[in-house]
Amino acid sequence: MKEPKEMTAEQAFQRLSALCAQAEHCQYEMLEKMRAWGMDDKAQASVMERLVSEHYVDDERYCRAFVRDKIRYNKWGRRKVEQALWMKHIDDDIRRSILDEIDENEYISVLRPMLQQKRRSIRAASDYECRTKLMHWALGRGFDMRIIRQCMDVNENEDEFLDEDF
Repeated sequence: MKEPKEMTAEQAFQRLSALCAQAEHCQYEMLEKMRAWGMDDKAQASVMERLVSEHYVDDERYCRAFVRDKIRYNKWGRRKVEQALWMKHIDDDIRRSILDEIDENEYISVLRPMLQQKRRSIRAASDYECRTKLMHWALGRGFDMRIIRQCMDVNENEDEFLDEDF
């Protein structure tokens, strides 16, 4: 049986640049692909340097798009997004600065309707139990307690959640 031919640096660059032209990718993802292809460390470094210098890969741009998409479309909270970025080896400084840019009102506009919808499906014997289940559910989505409480603290006129029970 024939051994697979090792990929050259130029072939890897062509494939990875085509991939990056279709969607945002971070350096870690590109390195993982090259490792899977069996490329040596020196070739990986040269391909990565070229991808970065030609602006195919930019971790800050990737992070900005990732954060925006995960909050708006996947309805994730800051903690869950931060953990996912950590797993992709995005630098702490980049990660923190971009997460700090997110407007708190955006988190609230994402979380409040989700809490309202989830509340309809929760089976609980008391208001306290219902609120506790909602908080645990929102914490699991990656939202922090301060934002959860803020979303549950709505005007009495809106017939939703009141903060006095906390």
